[in-house]
Amino acid sequence: MKVKIINKSNNPLPSYSTIGSSGMDLRAFIDDDITLKPLERTLIPTGIYISIPEGYEVQIRPRSGLSIKHAITLINCVGTIDSDYRGELKIPVVNLSNESYTISSGDRICQMVLQKYEKIEFIEVEILDETDRSDGGFGHTGY
Repeated sequence: MKVKIINKSNNPLPSYSTIGSSGMDLRAFIDDDITLKPLERTLIPTGIYISIPEGYEVQIRPRSGLSIKHAITLINCVGTIDSDYRGELKIPVVNLSNESYTISSGDRICQMVLQKYEKIEFIEVEILDETDRSDGGFGHTGY
């Protein structure tokens, strides 16, 4: 699928690292390093603007290496960028560690995945169909 992109950064375009990658790394595009103290959060600019086709969204996901090695993750875990948004992609990061962490321009800070979605139409009913689980909540399956 071809997607229009504007790159106002000096970083390369987002790309897949391996043949099997589903996500492309996005890089920080900042004038000065940003040091996040423990539990501090901020928006990291990328200099990237995209035109997402209707019927698709871009999901912004944490990078597993940053999360496990440094406890740097996304504030909302998975962010959604809608197809009608045309602004700069800015990444909401948080430092969940006990140590400060510095982000420099060009650092890979998250992954972006293009995902197709379906719109739903609700039909109001009085009763839902039964399943083996029905209204069994969290922990219902014995986990």
